Amino acid sequence: MSNTAGNLLQAVGVNFLIEENTRLHHTNEYENGCLIVRRGQEFKLRVTFSRELNDNDEVTLVLKIGENEDESNDAYLYLNTRSGTNDEPWQAKIFETNREECVIVVTSPADAIVGKYFLNVVTEAGPFSPTNNCVYVLFNPWCKADSVFMPEEDKKAEYVLNENGCLYTMGHTVQIYPTLWNYGQFEKDILDCCMYLLDESQLKPNERRDPVKISRAMSGLVNMEKDNGVLQGRWKEPYQGGTSPLHWTGSVPILQTYYRTKRTVSYAQCWVFSGVITTVMRCLGIPTRSVTTYDCAHDTEENLTIDQYFDEIGNILPHSDFIWTFHVWNEVWMKRADLPEGFDGWQVIDGTPPEKSKGIVQCGPASVKAIKQGEVGHGYDTKYVFSEVNADQVWWRRKNVNGEEKFIKCNTDTEYIGRNITTKAVGKLECEDITDQYKFPEGSEEERNAMKTAMFYVKSPIAASYPTSFKRDFELRVQQEKTLWPGQPIDLNIVVESKFAGAWTVDLYASCNLESYTGRLEANLATVHQTIKTVGKTAVPIPLKVAADVYMNKLTSSEDELLIKVNIFADIQESKQNLAKQVTLTFQTPALELKLPEKAKLNETLRGEVIFKNTLSIPLENCKLCVEGPGIYPAKNFNQRDVQPGEIATFKIECIPRKIGNKTIIAKLNSTQVKGIDTSKSIKITA
Repeated sequence: MSNTAGNLLQAVGVNFLIEENTRLHHTNEYENGCLIVRRGQEFKLRVTFSRELNDNDEVTLVLKIGENEDESNDAYLYLNTRSGTNDEPWQAKIFETNREECVIVVTSPADAIVGKYFLNVVTEAGPFSPTNNCVYVLFNPWCKADSVFMPEEDKKAEYVLNENGCLYTMGHTVQIYPTLWNYGQFEKDILDCCMYLLDESQLKPNERRDPVKISRAMSGLVNMEKDNGVLQGRWKEPYQGGTSPLHWTGSVPILQTYYRTKRTVSYAQCWVFSGVITTVMRCLGIPTRSVTTYDCAHDTEENLTIDQYFDEIGNILPHSDFIWTFHVWNEVWMKRADLPEGFDGWQVIDGTPPEKSKGIVQCGPASVKAIKQGEVGHGYDTKYVFSEVNADQVWWRRKNVNGEEKFIKCNTDTEYIGRNITTKAVGKLECEDITDQYKFPEGSEEERNAMKTAMFYVKSPIAASYPTSFKRDFELRVQQEKTLWPGQPIDLNIVVESKFAGAWTVDLYASCNLESYTGRLEANLATVHQTIKTVGKTAVPIPLKVAADVYMNKLTSSEDELLIKVNIFADIQESKQNLAKQVTLTFQTPALELKLPEKAKLNETLRGEVIFKNTLSIPLENCKLCVEGPGIYPAKNFNQRDVQPGEIATFKIECIPRKIGNKTIIAKLNSTQVKGIDTSKSIKITA
């Protein structure tokens, strides 16, 4: 029987089966009212019609890619559930029918365009557009055919699903400190912010299939240098008109503010950029982690050596290459079909590289395996990242030679740069040393071969021959008599140790400085110049003491977190050797305690307290506390107050959990004298 106009089939409703689909697609944590699926995996829709569905009724799903007004055929997918003539490789078929309803199974390809799609159901009566007809399609690390596939379940739980973690910042190779961070990739507006960033990237639709293209674009979009970037970087105070980088506790308020205002958020430094990139990339479905390199080099001459120039007493001069005490970037996990075989896996991207790439402040993705092997000719920016972790440090010191000032090479250190590369361990709040993923053991044949391989890609003639280390007749080091606390004297011994028998005369020069982690000199605290004589194998200590009042004014007036750098030079008269050594020391801080119950109920008030005892000998002024966590918003900020020496300050907190599961609450305290004291507590939220 032919259908009359009044009997034409019309879709009247679509149930996106959000609870079932999102559970199977690992997207049920997103705080978003629309369907969110991962590519390469089927999902189901229940469609209701105006009458019972007949075998000869045609039902077509039309998916429009993106929100723009593009009416070209490339913007649409037509999925005929009956004819089998779907736009390959998307598929849609009617799975089951029940009178006026049917269940349609839709399968996207494993290389589907990542983004926001809009669904219409077309029948002979015309198109039907359901309420909330948006479908988000994300990368799928659970799908073997997806280029971001990651086989290990515990790693996917960490690098895709974990909403919090830590970034390793202040400290040095043997004393590493975590900065707790709330990624919050599933929170309200974060996914829509990521979709907005994809649109801002100007990537063509087919380029949005490729994690290589997307990760490179995001490394540029996160910073202000590219028009309308998420964050404005600032590496020294003042921070008026914005938030100090040290005060952020997570990515969520940054991305929510950016999405709401469409204006750049102020301010950030490397760990803030990295935290935001981790949030964005995990939100899109790409396994991502934040990584910290200690003693990270920035090779301004691109010759794979870091040349640092000092005056006579050990102060660094401004025209030097510079070394950051730490630098935080990201790694993203993916296949690299654009590179020769063997360079899949972790790739470096960096939202705050000091140098531009292709005219934009962006970096990567650079294959970690290529970096390790010295194959720095492969894209993107592999040579630059190689120099950050594996360049050789060369020290030059200005000296008067026969009435003429010259720079004398004091030391070539092949081990100093990138001595420790660290990330958060899988499944626990501990650091994992991943240095061996970037570098062969220092001094090994493999490491030297990697350096020689990298040299072939260096244009500068300075790199024509590979520098060798000096023979070490002496060792220079620093002994720290006491733990370094703000408000206490700095009490050190510079130790000169002879390794061989004989009589030696040593001219020692040392400077003790207060610096930022980027190497910016804040104050010279003390200098030492002493001539010592040694006989045989012996160690001679030379005291270096700095009273607290010498550095406290500068420490408390700075909005940045500062550290101590000691530069040591030794001239051996008999052997004419010139030696150099640099030591980094960081201040300890009192502990912060977060008291919360082990369990709490969904949508019921959770009460707890943050306890802080000032164990220092100085008052802490303008103490400001922030408490936040995934699913528990808004963040709680406490008014500024002073905490006297020995005083215990207690802050009462109340919040309402909005998500079930194991959630981590972060508390962070900043003051004029001490910055970045944080702690966390994991609690289980039940229905």
